[in-house]
Amino acid sequence: MLVLSSPSGAGKSTIARNLLETDPAFRLSVSVTTRKRRSSEIDGQHYHFRSVPDFEVMRDRDELLEWAEVHGNFYGTPRAPAEKAIGDGQDMLFDIDWQGAQQMKEKVGVDMVSIFILPPSIDELRERLKRRAEDSDEVIETRLRNARAEIAHWREYDYIVVNDDLNDAFHEVQAIVTAERLRRDRRPGLFDFVSEMLNESAVV
Repeated sequence: MLVLSSPSGAGKSTIARNLLETDPAFRLSVSVTTRKRRSSEIDGQHYHFRSVPDFEVMRDRDELLEWAEVHGNFYGTPRAPAEKAIGDGQDMLFDIDWQGAQQMKEKVGVDMVSIFILPPSIDELRERLKRRAEDSDEVIETRLRNARAEIAHWREYDYIVVNDDLNDAFHEVQAIVTAERLRRDRRPGLFDFVSEMLNESAVV
């Protein structure tokens, strides 16, 4: 389970999309949210957009792996698709905030790898949010205030990537994924491979 988090506008969604396009082993966990859909977003692809009462029903029925309130809206991770993907042996990609990452870590422990994407500066983050042209000035300032609180949780993540250049940041994330997949405890077939090798050496 790979978790990507960042303040809004720091680039995690773009990095996640690039990772999905280049790595067929990953499946994206599509979050549920109560926030208003942006004009560029598609329901079921970017988010599952739901009303607050519908979200509360999912939460109360334990249908969410994690949930949090961010910028006055609710976000959550549907349990069923994630459990099915993991059961099928796929790697799962989660584009969630620090609150969700904390809840996920408590539930899945070592099966989760977390990466926090940092902007190069708050001023650059402001410019990126303005260039996105999807939020009002008031919303942008709210996101910037919240960004400082989110960045304060950077120590809780396994890896930190500074997105000064998107291409470089993406390659760093790819390197992390490769290294984590090569960990001994994530390669169950390796134990039999080495045992057979040692037995072969003993026979010779």
